[in-house]
Amino acid sequence: MPRGQLILIEGLDRSGKSTQASILASKFSQSKLIKFPDRSTSIGKLINEYLTNKTFQLSDQSAHLLFSANRWELNQEIIDLLNQGYFVILDRYIYSGIAYTLAKHKHTDSNETDTLTNLSNVEWLLSPDKGLPKPDLTMFLTLDMDEISSRKGWGDERYEMVEFQSRVKQCFLDILDERNDPSVKIVDVGSKTIEQVSDLLWHVVESSKVHVLTDKPINHV
Repeated sequence: MPRGQLILIEGLDRSGKSTQASILASKFSQSKLIKFPDRSTSIGKLINEYLTNKTFQLSDQSAHLLFSANRWELNQEIIDLLNQGYFVILDRYIYSGIAYTLAKHKHTDSNETDTLTNLSNVEWLLSPDKGLPKPDLTMFLTLDMDEISSRKGWGDERYEMVEFQSRVKQCFLDILDERNDPSVKIVDVGSKTIEQVSDLLWHVVESSKVHVLTDKPINHV
């Protein structure tokens, strides 16, 4: 029986991905928008405290595993929705978890702690998410840091700092390789209106043929 397709929008903080994910979901007659982290779950509430309260401390290992656990909380729901013919639109997913943790360690001086915990190793960072559904299409929204940092609300949360977000951007580009993975598309949304970006993303969706039901089995990470 044909299933719906899993479409992921990734991007830096304040890149417009949440707005675009919502618009994209509205273009399908049967869709479900899921935002990660999902702050409504038990684990999600802890993540929300971590992101919004800068005095709340977690080790980087704990934080990385919490974000992964939050994705696993919704694993079965995503699979069931796809099998019921829903198009599931994800606002952030696995790659955000890897890029943000990697950005904290890959571009800093190596030390014994990082070596022992593998926090700069992509395969180790990916391992907690192995088995989750792999998106049929991943679109990474990229634009200049000057444009992002001028947007409303910038700096409200823990990771919204220009230097850090620049590292995150590079880490995303390192792990999302559209040359070797045809399901990955890097989309430049700089200096474009909301309507122009939504039209551009829909063009990518149609070109990738993920706007129709498919007989392909669900792939897994």
